[in-house]
Amino acid sequence: MTVLEGRVHRPPTTTPARMPVLLAGMGGALPARRVTNAELEQQVDTSDEWIVERTGIRERRVLAPGLGASDLAEAAARSALADAGMDAGDVDLLLVATCTPDQPMPSTASLVAGRLGMRGAAFDLNAACSGWVYGLVTAAAMLTATGGRAALLIGADVMSRWLDPADRTTLPLFGDGGAAAVLRPSDGGSGLLSWDLGVDGDGAAFLQVPAGGSRCPATADTIGSGQHYIKMQGREVFRRAVRSVETSCRLVLGEAGVKPAEVALFVPHQANSRIVDAILPRLGIAPDRTVVNIDRYGNTSAASVPLALCEAAAAGRLNEGDLVLVAGFGAGMTWATALLRWGYTGAGPAAPVTLAE
Repeated sequence: MTVLEGRVHRPPTTTPARMPVLLAGMGGALPARRVTNAELEQQVDTSDEWIVERTGIRERRVLAPGLGASDLAEAAARSALADAGMDAGDVDLLLVATCTPDQPMPSTASLVAGRLGMRGAAFDLNAACSGWVYGLVTAAAMLTATGGRAALLIGADVMSRWLDPADRTTLPLFGDGGAAAVLRPSDGGSGLLSWDLGVDGDGAAFLQVPAGGSRCPATADTIGSGQHYIKMQGREVFRRAVRSVETSCRLVLGEAGVKPAEVALFVPHQANSRIVDAILPRLGIAPDRTVVNIDRYGNTSAASVPLALCEAAAAGRLNEGDLVLVAGFGAGMTWATALLRWGYTGAGPAAPVTLAE
């Protein structure tokens, strides 16, 4: 055991990766516009103190009109490919995790593939805030099963489009963003050691956008009654998030034979700082081994985990062989946890690309 830059590094477990992949490159994308809590104070009955105390959020990014999830996804994808030193033609699979697609069809992935000049498989995955971790397991499994060369996994959401501008309970929580990773097969020890994906479907109504789909298409009546906005039962979402993440993380660590103290970095979904604060002591993971950036971005849904992971890699918080625990939870109610032995061959993630207004 050694201590590097104030952080304890333990030798990684010798458990072989069940899906041997590595990250060849990463990249992020953010809107230029910052919306502070002070600005929201002028819009709804809230305060900076109230928002920070209950969520940890100080500002969030909001995408300019006329742009969509595909724009964030494309910018993040190009940054990740550049970090990997690869072209889009080197990629066999493009997967976009999003719950805010540009349009009902075609998929956002097909739009991004067209702009990048890709001809491989491309599809969207909607598991809300768990989406990128769902996608990580899916992409790794497809690479492992098919012998593919590389997969481009993107998380991109424009949550601001689903927010009721008069709802003080949801308006401060969400932001817009995107992040991408290039996955390649690994010949070494890096990859996914264990994972757990699940859903508690009887809680689907606790976090939802009721209208706009095939069951309840958008009409003048649904729009007039605000059914195209996010509806959330915050206390129940909080309770289920803490419970599901703790249970899932324990299961994943147990399957890999890894103790919490062996985890070099924990990257949870950035939904609410109080949720993270509640989870850490239950798992026995120290705050200094956790990534938290919710104060700057808010809840960016499927972009949350990869944005945090990208920032951690750029800050030099990860070393070859480190054990990294990533966990998402969101509408559905879905959860997704994965344990990776870190392997990275990119030049190093650049600062997130900024999309001008």
